[in-house]
Amino acid sequence: MVIFHDPQCATYGSSARPEQPARVTRSAEHLRAAHPDWTWQTPPPGTSVTDDILLLAHTPAHLKRLAQPRDFDADTPYFPGIAVHARRAVASAVAATRHALTQRTPVFSLMRPPGHHATAGEAMGFCYLNSIAVAALAAHRDLGAARVAVWDFDAHHGNGTESILHEAGSAFFFASVHQLPGYPGTGAGDLGPRIRNWPVAPRTPRPRHMAALEASLKAVVAFAPDLILISAGFDAYAHDPITEMTLERDDFATLGRWLRETGLPAAAILEGGYSPDLPLLIDAFLTAWDNTAS
Repeated sequence: MVIFHDPQCATYGSSARPEQPARVTRSAEHLRAAHPDWTWQTPPPGTSVTDDILLLAHTPAHLKRLAQPRDFDADTPYFPGIAVHARRAVASAVAATRHALTQRTPVFSLMRPPGHHATAGEAMGFCYLNSIAVAALAAHRDLGAARVAVWDFDAHHGNGTESILHEAGSAFFFASVHQLPGYPGTGAGDLGPRIRNWPVAPRTPRPRHMAALEASLKAVVAFAPDLILISAGFDAYAHDPITEMTLERDDFATLGRWLRETGLPAAAILEGGYSPDLPLLIDAFLTAWDNTAS
């Protein structure tokens, strides 16, 4: 397992918010201690992400807006330097994508802020730039991936990724399993054969939720992608403070095992997950994905 992580991603934010620095600091500490054989790499700096790359997914007006010192919404405040922090997360996602395509080994981007709610022209839901959408588009344009699929198992619908990839054309597939009703209130149905949604009602029993996740991954594989990018959100956990879902730690291990069994190049990017158990949930997912001995 290769983990891309830059400790600078924890140098902004507040412990009073669900999306806080401890999410990544505690996760990094746990994973380093539990898996001393895993490889850690520092991604390129945020300043290495040029506007040319970001404009694959975002509008020029949005990039200008990121520099303005005013909040985007109640969940997405302005922080000094947030544009560089967001670019740093994008840089890590693109680096992880390149690793997946060239090395074909499991790779995880342990960074913040998350990205899958950010649309082409709007920051929202803790997200400022859509790291996974940029990585998907860059993989297609620059890294030789003719077909790219995004599998989003975060508890919240990846509305930004959906919108961006829907506009991007037939080279891209998006599958999301998410709580509905729930933030951001989108993803009630499919937008065509390439944009697929599996809404799950609050407190849905685990077997039904897992069946939706299995169906969504089968749809991803049926697309025959050259690369799978995973919006790895861990807020579908039964004890997450901001959702009403029922998955347990072992279920995230199952997701990792399923991903490994696809045999396809893949990179996972941290999205949500706000329980103190986040380090254990990430560990379960990555360990099962990385377990080539079974």
